[in-house]
Amino acid sequence: MSLRRPDGPSSEGPSGLLSPILVKVFSGNSNPSLAKAICDAIGIPLGRSTVKPFPNGETFVKIDENVRGTDVFVIQSTSPPANQHLMEMFIMIDALRRASASRITAVLPFYGYARQDRKDQPRVPITAKLVANLLVAAGANRVLTMDLHAQQIQGFFDIPVDHLYAAPVLLEHISRQQIQNLVVVSPDLGGLKMAAAYSQALGAELAIVAKRRKSPTETEAISVIGEIEGKNILLVDDLTETAGTLVNAASLLKQRGARRIQACVSHALINELGIERLRKSEIDELITTDSVLRPSIEGVRITTLSVAGLLGEAIKRIYTNSSVTSLFEFKV
Repeated sequence: MSLRRPDGPSSEGPSGLLSPILVKVFSGNSNPSLAKAICDAIGIPLGRSTVKPFPNGETFVKIDENVRGTDVFVIQSTSPPANQHLMEMFIMIDALRRASASRITAVLPFYGYARQDRKDQPRVPITAKLVANLLVAAGANRVLTMDLHAQQIQGFFDIPVDHLYAAPVLLEHISRQQIQNLVVVSPDLGGLKMAAAYSQALGAELAIVAKRRKSPTETEAISVIGEIEGKNILLVDDLTETAGTLVNAASLLKQRGARRIQACVSHALINELGIERLRKSEIDELITTDSVLRPSIEGVRITTLSVAGLLGEAIKRIYTNSSVTSLFEFKV
């Protein structure tokens, strides 16, 4: 792919990598290791900035290099503590805008507040829309994100949104295992579309677990639709935090005669409750990505795949005004 920007000077660097003069990548404190890996993938250094708290908890940001006229990408997942990381992103974007960056792209490998995308109770906000408004108000010109919990969130923005899927990375890993008698299972009705896509790409059968939510942290799996007895199971979901949905689904599947159970999620924001549940669960392996920073967890088999190459390729194509459509394709 040519790295010559159609409306400006050449951005071509050594070995076809991006030029650090015309495009810069900065990161907040949510996932610096992923930001560094993305920069390594596209061949530029991570931009220098100072992002630290004042003694009273307010966030201080300073961009430590010239960004005038450059195309800037700010990488920040809204992982816990979500509010702090959001404020870091808003303030960084504002600082870059005031420093005369030509275009600012907010790169959110994980878009927090996505579960608050509608009014499902009286007198509640639509916080996913509020976050979209705040990103635009801060000065973002476009958004790059991955595996939104609700795809309609793209419509909350009046600026371009590039919505990627982690599926190509996850499917490549799973397909290499050559699992026999595989059934892809959605742990709830809302994830059926994702499970169907995985099932089609892997040439596997499809099943669904019906659940009932008891509270924000507790669910109950009540029935299985599909043949799973004697089968190897791949549970797929976009995110997990307390792991209640996955663990309860795995327990029911095991009762119905399932053999080995793997869970595959794009964003694993596992808290203490989730860790405890996974340790006691029927799940043999959790496969996820590095979209959020997560410490190592003892007693749980977790395979973490990097999406740095996927996001890096998207950044290159956005900068050069090239198509990102092929990045949506599942290649297994």
